Amino acid sequence: MRFLRLYKTFVVQQLKRLMEYRVDFLTGAGSFLIGQITNIVFISIIFAQIPQLQGFKYYEIIFIYGFSLVPKGLDHLFTDNLWKVAWFIVRKGDFDKYLTRPINPLVHVIMEALQFDALGELLTGIVLMVIASMKLGISYTFGSVLLMILAFIFGTVIYSAIKIAGAALALWIKSSGSILQVLYMSSDFAKYPVTIYNGAVRNIITYILPFAFTAYYPASYILRGNNPWFCFGVGTIIAIVLLTLSVLLWNKGINAYESAGS
Repeated sequence: MRFLRLYKTFVVQQLKRLMEYRVDFLTGAGSFLIGQITNIVFISIIFAQIPQLQGFKYYEIIFIYGFSLVPKGLDHLFTDNLWKVAWFIVRKGDFDKYLTRPINPLVHVIMEALQFDALGELLTGIVLMVIASMKLGISYTFGSVLLMILAFIFGTVIYSAIKIAGAALALWIKSSGSILQVLYMSSDFAKYPVTIYNGAVRNIITYILPFAFTAYYPASYILRGNNPWFCFGVGTIIAIVLLTLSVLLWNKGINAYESAGS
């Protein structure tokens, strides 16, 4: 209960911060929206020349693309402060403050800030999914909606786990932002069907950096009824294992951490 009260206070403070810096929020959300519109235009240009892409129609691609933005947006909203750890908090010696507070350092880092410009990402993803669903005539059941919610949860966990692991490296090498950026950029592959990639790329984004489980596999079940046990069961297991390993890596990094800065 005490944790919930603290978190409620934290959210209220973040909302006040949002109101104080609403220009920054609108700028960030607007920039993201422009970027997504550019990507959609690019997809539209491709489909103006071809009717299908590896058997996927235009609005199926749009659905997968929109699906990918929801877990990514949730991760962006709640855990984006880990980027600061990876880029400069450890390097500047500011990480020490997390070790002097009576709260788990990882929880503290995550709770320190919400990134409300992620709401633009979430809204874009939902709108694209709604439009694509209407065009494709997708009929949702109570069960399929629950599976989608599960997919959004384990997709968010996969993004956050990779971000935790990438940020944890900074506890050894002081700055790991470039490494985390490379890992995170791999998520762009998840916006499209994995069948369009060669075997090596497909295996990497399925089993090593499993971003395919954040969008393509669960979305393919909604679209075509593909194997639900693989699309959702394996995805959930991978998310749990990946989060466990990333937290263990973070804890090892905390034990190995030596203060830095000038």
